Amino acid sequence: MRRETAYRLAGRQHHHPVAGAGILKTREIRFKALPPGQVEHAWRALGDIEGVRVERTSAVLILKVHYSVLEHSLERLETALRDAGFALDNGLYAKLLRALVYFCEETQRHNLLSPERLLKQSNEVYIQAWSHHPHGDHDDTPPDLREYR
Repeated sequence: MRRETAYRLAGRQHHHPVAGAGILKTREIRFKALPPGQVEHAWRALGDIEGVRVERTSAVLILKVHYSVLEHSLERLETALRDAGFALDNGLYAKLLRALVYFCEETQRHNLLSPERLLKQSNEVYIQAWSHHPHGDHDDTPPDLREYR
């Protein structure tokens, strides 16, 4: 049964995979209320970075950023903002979400940049090694001694 059908039968809405599950990411950067005006300055600063698109949200202290995980990461963007003196939200929820996003993006980036393993060739190595080891098909006992009489 397809996932969409299962969701419909369960009476739940099915949305396509979470935005940000592919290479193009959409993330929120949350700021503290103080100092005032920092969100506007951050919006301009992030907008100057090539490959990053920034948009304001209905929430005053949140900016939404769009980028490719191959070019940027949320960790790098937030580190650059902190180094420039911006105060980011450090509540428990923000810290947990931030840690999860950092880990997922780093893992995805590592997997995308790693060379693809050739599994078919590695299987052939095991097959050849198995065929050279003695096992049930290579019994040296004469056939007349193998039969029970």
